[in-house]
Amino acid sequence: MSKLELLIMSSAFLGFIHTLLGPDHYLPFIVLSKARKWSMPKTLWITFISGIGHVGGSVVLGLLGIALGVSLSSLEAIESLRGNLVGWVIIVFGLIYTIYGVNKYLNSGGHFTLLHFIMPKKVKQFHHITHNNNTEDTTNLTPWILFLIFVFGPCEVLIPMLIFPAAQFNVVGIVAVSLVFGIATIATMLLTVYLGYKGATFINFKNDKKFFHIIAGVVILFSGIGMQFMGW
Repeated sequence: MSKLELLIMSSAFLGFIHTLLGPDHYLPFIVLSKARKWSMPKTLWITFISGIGHVGGSVVLGLLGIALGVSLSSLEAIESLRGNLVGWVIIVFGLIYTIYGVNKYLNSGGHFTLLHFIMPKKVKQFHHITHNNNTEDTTNLTPWILFLIFVFGPCEVLIPMLIFPAAQFNVVGIVAVSLVFGIATIATMLLTVYLGYKGATFINFKNDKKFFHIIAGVVILFSGIGMQFMGW
């Protein structure tokens, strides 16, 4: 077995492992699909394009680095900075979505005792009127937010462990390694999201559906915290 063949096999393994060990690669899609009532095809399509953006961002950065002669340490520093920024973006997104979920819960007839107790009378009356006319949000903003987050989210193992070693062989080697890594990463994302989506359908939530947006926000928030502070 040649070194390039070994490198290609390693890229497939690393693509699978780095995705599976990073819950931020699939949990947001699973929880948002339930909260926003996405169909299976729509959920997988959003996951797919986000995965392409995720891998593509690091591939482009790595290729530019090779073409411009940028040092490996400099590219690793850029990837680290990207990871740090994206971690905070996910935390903020999760926090905002949690607040949005609380608002949706209140508008759908739910009650948080303390909030409801201190709420002015006129606000209470408005709350009871509006929750009866509440309709599901159909905005397409959320998929775009996910896509942009994943575009700027780095694949930390790709540049130092794959693209630079592949550059010692030829352009075909770079393309092969990047392509295999990307396929393994995206395929793992799709598989885990599919299994999570199907698994959630077997759970009878009944009246707990009012909590879906809150749960989605909290899961995304903790995914960001895990990525930022726990090395996910």
